Amino acid sequence: MADRPRSPSGRFVRTLDAAERDAEACRRRSRGLSYREIAEQLDYADAAGAHRAVQKVLRETVQEPADELRHLEVVRLDALLAAAWAVLEREHVAHSGGKLVMVAGEDGQEVPLRDDAPTLAAIDRVLKIMTRRAELLGLDAPKKIEQGGQVKYIVEGVDLGALT
Repeated sequence: MADRPRSPSGRFVRTLDAAERDAEACRRRSRGLSYREIAEQLDYADAAGAHRAVQKVLRETVQEPADELRHLEVVRLDALLAAAWAVLEREHVAHSGGKLVMVAGEDGQEVPLRDDAPTLAAIDRVLKIMTRRAELLGLDAPKKIEQGGQVKYIVEGVDLGALT
């Protein structure tokens, strides 16, 4: 395959014919053919080449839908974040019995009592959405897990007294 097309950076470009051949290799593998048989039938250099082709198709088949779903989930999370942020930025006033709760302001005039509960709830929701987004995109550093304890080995069928 010395005449395979290359990109401007010099990397080999996968042609439609090569992609179709790899897909056919995957179909034949799913029908139970060995990699050696696939290599012979589809003109791969060897069984390892057929194996690489099948693995590539399987990776792409699983990865592409996962990428699309991940993108859709990020779009949804962004919409939820925008809604929660709008609640966070609004001013909330306290109500009691269907009426505004009024308090004396700095200048002595009555002003509505500010209600911080919706703001705090919106902050919590924003943080939850941000956490979910970071998990989905792998933005957080890996967590180190330490494990302690003891291991006990049990040897069966051996008379330990006879070993000494």
